[in-house]
Amino acid sequence: MSNKLNIVTNRPLSPTLSTRNTNIMKKLTSILLLALVLSSCGGGADKSIDSIIAEADLTTIRAKKNELSEKQKELESQIKLLDSTIAILDKNERLPLVTTITAEQEAFVHYLELQGDVMTKQNVLIYPEMQGTLVKVYVKEGQAVSKGQLLATIDDGGLSSQLQQLKTQAQLAKTTFERQKRLWDQKIGSEIQYLQAKANYEAQENTVNQLESQLEKSSIRAPFSGIIDDVIKDQGTVVAPGSGSEIFRIVNLSDMYIDVEVPETYLGSISVGKEAQVYFPVLGDTVISKIRQTSNYIKPGNRSFGVEVAVPNKNELIKPNLSAKVRLNDYTNEKAILVPQSIISENSDGQQYTYIAENPDSEGVAIAKRVIVTTGKTQNGMVEIVSGIVDGNHIIKEGARSVKEGQKVKIVN
Repeated sequence: MSNKLNIVTNRPLSPTLSTRNTNIMKKLTSILLLALVLSSCGGGADKSIDSIIAEADLTTIRAKKNELSEKQKELESQIKLLDSTIAILDKNERLPLVTTITAEQEAFVHYLELQGDVMTKQNVLIYPEMQGTLVKVYVKEGQAVSKGQLLATIDDGGLSSQLQQLKTQAQLAKTTFERQKRLWDQKIGSEIQYLQAKANYEAQENTVNQLESQLEKSSIRAPFSGIIDDVIKDQGTVVAPGSGSEIFRIVNLSDMYIDVEVPETYLGSISVGKEAQVYFPVLGDTVISKIRQTSNYIKPGNRSFGVEVAVPNKNELIKPNLSAKVRLNDYTNEKAILVPQSIISENSDGQQYTYIAENPDSEGVAIAKRVIVTTGKTQNGMVEIVSGIVDGNHIIKEGARSVKEGQKVKIVN
């Protein structure tokens, strides 16, 4: 029996038996550690702890706690030592599997997302400038009109007849003045006659001009080219200057813009000429434009300033007061390093960190290293790394939450 044992013992172990023996060693080690814990904190210890608690002696309780803490530290130290020994002896160690991304510099454009409304500076109500009956309306709703086009006329109350009389009188005064001037040029007649004829002619001419200006108010014309959006007063209605007497609404849809209120904290990063992306949820359409104007006034109510973004409206589907989601470019970095925000962690000191795989070999085995990073802007789940990561670093992506400093890992990209 003894000889058989010696023969078995001296025989070289196969790789399978070696691995099996290693696993057995691990199990025996775990059993021994468990026995040690039970012997230190077993049934008798439980009773002694119960009795200590029953005594309610704070000093004794604290002493027992310190004793158990020291035992715990000793056990952890021994387990760590055993783990390191197993790692050295075990040739078939199982390394944590991770995936990595390579840090590369790329352009990073950050946008500030805000809500805005479509506006137009040419959206006005047209009011009458004189009192009278609306005798004729020449346009209808939806009709395109040009600047200066006649839209409606108001009864002038006899002003046109008065104008004709004044023009006749003015013509006579002009003829008298011209004849008196020829005589005066020939040194015939008195100077006072010449001056009276001149003054009478100029007075008549001024009166005609004033009445023509007054009569012009009976004709309502388009102040700019656009579309008649609404005919508010019907033909035959008596109208007068003042609030509530609007006759037309005229809108020009070719010069539209988005009015956006931007918090004052972005005053230094939002400027004229920067890119703006405008999305219209109702239309399902996005327009790329630029900031054309920024306000020079901070509104005290909400501490914001106004921004205008021009929007083209070729198909005229964009209407005043239409809601829009606006993204304003407030930051650009042509050489930024971006990583997924999900792999950034934070320690108890408030420092942000991530792990990189250092010095990977040909089989993808590397050492995990924790790197403290400084982050910048965030966009679409990606965060800008300002410092800590350099171009070419292998940043651990999947598995970043489970690795430890100095641990060996296997990259399985």
